[in-house]
Amino acid sequence: MKLIRFGETGKEKPGVMLSSICYDVSAHVSDYDEDFFANDGLKKLEQLVATEKLPAVTVDRYGCPVKRPSKIVCIGLNYSDHAKETGATPPPEPVIFFKATTAIVGPNDEVMIPRDSVKTDWEVELAVVIGKKASYVEEADAMDYVAGYCLHNDISEREFQLERSGTWDKGKGCDTFAPIGPWLVTKDEVKDVHALRLWLTLNGEKMQDGSTSNLIFNVPFLISYVSKFMTLLPGDIISTGTPAGVGLGMKPPVYLKPGDVMELGIDGLGTSKQTVIAFKK
Repeated sequence: MKLIRFGETGKEKPGVMLSSICYDVSAHVSDYDEDFFANDGLKKLEQLVATEKLPAVTVDRYGCPVKRPSKIVCIGLNYSDHAKETGATPPPEPVIFFKATTAIVGPNDEVMIPRDSVKTDWEVELAVVIGKKASYVEEADAMDYVAGYCLHNDISEREFQLERSGTWDKGKGCDTFAPIGPWLVTKDEVKDVHALRLWLTLNGEKMQDGSTSNLIFNVPFLISYVSKFMTLLPGDIISTGTPAGVGLGMKPPVYLKPGDVMELGIDGLGTSKQTVIAFKK
């Protein structure tokens, strides 16, 4: 299934997309949140879709397909080509940082450059949505904890991230820095999560064109690894890293400016498009 959330910002309703048609399930499901995933929501939704006549809807705006997860755990430098372009050594263990959930926006919403920013950048990433509580998970069992997958643009402010001391988080969590969606695609629809093309263009020019086959640390390893350091709750997101082609790696570097348009996609997970705007309160 493809799970969607649609409608005005802050007023999104849950739905599903079946054969390219969107259906409203809000009469039966309150939202796609922690409680939904923790209480066999996906199985119940599958039964609902099979037995109920659901109203079709026209979607003008997609929201993030998961309502405010408890955390977005991000993995840095998880493609060797990206590590090389940024001048970093591929890490011996996953690099973990966090993205503030207040950064979440819909897949086609505007991206706002933060105040005083001059180095805002893009990163197309595969996001993994956790389906049940995970703590000290064995790698062999890790895929049992996956609800599905999403497209994520891990927008990053490189000066805040790399030049302002401390952790990377301050360059990752600015408002609008996490466009996610358009869909949550359940894991049964993804034949091989480690063979997906992911790409991003800036103003029509191809910047990133990679494959999840080049992940340094694969999805089950990441789930197992992260779960040793924190409990993952249903609906939590692990964003698995980005391939080469970010602005920081260009010579000279290229950064986003108002009016720029990013388009990105992952095989089977849909596409998204964000227009960049200047800071406003």
